Amino acid sequence: MTVAEAFGKTFESEPSGVWSAPGRVNLIGEHTDYNDGLVMPFAIEARTTVAASARSDGLLRMRSEQQPAGDISIPVEALAPGNPMGWAAYVAGVVWAARRRNERVAGLDVLVDGRVPPGGGLSSSHAIEVAVALAVDALFELGLDTDDQARLTQQAENEFIGAPTGVMDQLALLRARPGHALFLDTRSLKFEQVPLDPSADGQLLVVIDTRVRHSLADGAYGERRRACEQASAALGVPALRDVSVDGLDERLRSLDDVLARRARHVVTENARVPAAVAAVQDRDWPGLGRLMDDSHRSLRDDYEVSAAELDVAVETSRATGALGARMTGGGFGGSAIALVPAERVKDVRREVSAAFATRGWAPPVLTEVTPSAGARRDR
Repeated sequence: MTVAEAFGKTFESEPSGVWSAPGRVNLIGEHTDYNDGLVMPFAIEARTTVAASARSDGLLRMRSEQQPAGDISIPVEALAPGNPMGWAAYVAGVVWAARRRNERVAGLDVLVDGRVPPGGGLSSSHAIEVAVALAVDALFELGLDTDDQARLTQQAENEFIGAPTGVMDQLALLRARPGHALFLDTRSLKFEQVPLDPSADGQLLVVIDTRVRHSLADGAYGERRRACEQASAALGVPALRDVSVDGLDERLRSLDDVLARRARHVVTENARVPAAVAAVQDRDWPGLGRLMDDSHRSLRDDYEVSAAELDVAVETSRATGALGARMTGGGFGGSAIALVPAERVKDVRREVSAAFATRGWAPPVLTEVTPSAGARRDR
């Protein structure tokens, strides 16, 4: 059954349109976006699809194909942070943020089919939000450009959901192109499409979903952001983006140990992104792998957002022939990304699964991914 057919069965009418947004993998540039830094994400094949129609009675009705017992119906005027909660908050938050900008935003019927694994660090929540933002923009003729759509979903995430995220994920989903990674400056919002096709040289990108679920609304993520703000204030700069790697150790001596390590990760990670762009452009896959390894060590040791399952996934894939591997996403669970020679993918799959089984963990899910299309209207 298509999403449009499911919408018709649920709401007894045809949807006005169908929109979708992909998940994403961040190749490198983790926890730099809320520090005005540089990132390098790309979209993946898994997508979340939304069918929607406007209503004239001010009622927001929502159904998820993945949460069949969780239908929600609420007046748009009653939307507020914390009401509703759960999966529906990602739909309602966008409607709430859009209505704050334009009172023409009224009732909606929305059906969501989310095929991006939730909590896997692949931007499942942003996929919902971006698809809904496209729908709301079209149905109420808001005339938003891509940056406006990204800021709208960021407002929903920050103020309605309560997750203090940056703007990377939204722009990655909105601007993604097949066969490309997005080299994005989150301060200026300037970007470059970087061709990314390691398979042409016999290398594959493999996502390792540890199935350890996380939420960016949890307190640890906010703690990292506050630490970055404290460090930048102590260093006298607008954001850690403005700190150079040159003379970094000397500058960090003025900070306590925790703030120094948090800042070191952000500054060095920000420097790794343009180096990774150059490696991709030069088709220097071992060089990219080394940068991925450095990124993971920094996230594990200085930023402390990895998890045992992520570390095992990374270490085992590297020991089995991957050129490089790192956790991807906010951390505390979720997924890793590994750059693996095609002839070693089966070995990596076997050995990572065995390492998890030995520790009594749930089996990981390993998926080969290629840079895919961004958010769009499907019909």
